[in-house]
This record gives sequence, C-alpha cells and structure tokens, in this order.
Amino acid sequence: MIRICVLGSIGSGKSFISKLFNCPIFNADREVNHVYRKDRKCFNQLKNKLSSYIKSFPIKKKELIKAINSNNKNLKIISSIVHPIVRRRLIKFLNKNKFSKIVVLDIPLLVENKLYKKDDVFLFIKSNKSNILDRLKKRKNYNKKIHKTLNQNQAAMLKKRKLAHYIVDNNSPPDIMRKKIKLLKKRIFDERNRT
Repeated sequence: MIRICVLGSIGSGKSFISKLFNCPIFNADREVNHVYRKDRKCFNQLKNKLSSYIKSFPIKKKELIKAINSNNKNLKIISSIVHPIVRRRLIKFLNKNKFSKIVVLDIPLLVENKLYKKDDVFLFIKSNKSNILDRLKKRKNYNKKIHKTLNQNQAAMLKKRKLAHYIVDNNSPPDIMRKKIKLLKKRIFDERNRT
C-alpha cells in the first residue's frame, strides 16, 4: 500500500487535493468532528478538564474555541484527549484499507505527532496567501485568533516542504487541479512500483 501524506498550511486545500486522488482518505479533521459529535467518553474527559467551557454533549466547537481563546494551554489539554482517539481511528482505517493500492492521509499534525513512516510519500500543497484567506473566511467557524494559534502549533511549513517528495501548486481552477492530480497519482504509482 502506498501512503500519500498530504502536507500544507491551514486553508491550503489539503482536503480538496486529497479527494482528487479518488482513493480511501483518512481525514483527521473529519474524524475529530465525528469524535466531538459521537464520543461520550471524550466528552466526559473534556468536561472533567475544562468544565467551565464544555457544557453539554455533543461537544460544540464554539465552546472549544472559547477555551482556547481564554488560555492557549487548553489546546494542549484538548489535544491530549482527542489525539489518542484519532490515532486509534487511523490504525483502524489503515487495517480496513490494507489491500488498497493507495491511501491518502490528510492529517494536519502528521509531522508534529510523528504519524508517518519512512517510506510514505509526502505531498506538499502550496497556495497563495490570498487564496488561503479566502478559503478560511468561507469556513463556518472561522476565527482569526484560533487560526493563528493552530498555525503556530503546526511544524514550520519550511520543514514540511523539505520533507515533500512532490509539491502541488493549488492556485488553479478545480478542473485543472483534477488533471494535475490524476497525472501525479499515476506518476507516484509508477515510481513506487519500479522500486
């Protein structure tokens, strides 16, 4: 199985590019949202640690944002509870898809949490700052302060870019990006099957 790890800043288009590969995708953001909506054990742990912010189940993002805004250390508390759950879901995903030729890992903190393997394929998504900001402003829970805090929590983009085997410029219209990714997928598959 070829594991394609998609890297890039918040709002660069990692999830969009991941979908274009048309193969199983582990999207950590989606998994976290699922945990917030469905996992009572997680809720109880967060309520226990952040009782002045987390009030009711399912967990509401606005309550988490309020907790992080009041104290950046709360992000570490939230991460210490949520990340192990997401890691278990990743293992389950990989086991379920172990016979797939290619899987895509769309995990914003993949590098920081050392969730990659030596032979993974790293794909860095590059995008103009203006495009990134436009995408972020379209998000339902966009908050400039939270965006800054989360961005600081990701490993330096330069480091991630250096890890990349491939760099994709995500500043073109969707139809052009589809063609680019289709060609890149074939190239990755051909190169990995030669070795």
